[in-house]
Amino acid sequence: MLIALLILTAVAFAALALRARRLLTSTLWLAGVSAVVSVVFYLLGARQVAVIELSIGAGLVTVLFVFAISVAGEEAMGARPLLPGVLAWALSILAIGLLGWFVRSLAMPAPPSAEPAFSAMLWGQRGLDVLVQVILIFAGVLGLLGLLAEAKAPLEKSVAEAIMAERDRDLAAMQQRAHDIHREKEIV
Repeated sequence: MLIALLILTAVAFAALALRARRLLTSTLWLAGVSAVVSVVFYLLGARQVAVIELSIGAGLVTVLFVFAISVAGEEAMGARPLLPGVLAWALSILAIGLLGWFVRSLAMPAPPSAEPAFSAMLWGQRGLDVLVQVILIFAGVLGLLGLLAEAKAPLEKSVAEAIMAERDRDLAAMQQRAHDIHREKEIV
């Protein structure tokens, strides 16, 4: 029952991601979908998949989307949808029906397994994998911050160059005016 509730929550988050008016809000709803799906994976016994889904799906992909939105902007595109509305609804209903059928088939209790505790498995058996994922996410975030800093630097430099060029024009105009005044005094 808990798995069915979590899947319904993920579907609701996905619908909210599609209906959101702002791309950033949609990205956050999508991260929620990924987080809920990782909990479902964990409850179904796919613990490694759950960790990867949470770290990559809810972590790194969300950071990449936020970066892309900050670079490209949130302007609405006037493009037509790729699928007609009726076909999109039919595919959505089919996917929800298949999901319900799979969840119903999972209702049978699984036999108890002799797996170690999650923390022992995570740090004892999969510690290197978790460390590599943490390093990848950290490197991705640092890379994005570097790209953002690089993107802002030329803008600041071009603004400074424009200010200096305007100052040089003003200085040249003042020198020309001083020269003209000096000439007028010599003539008189």
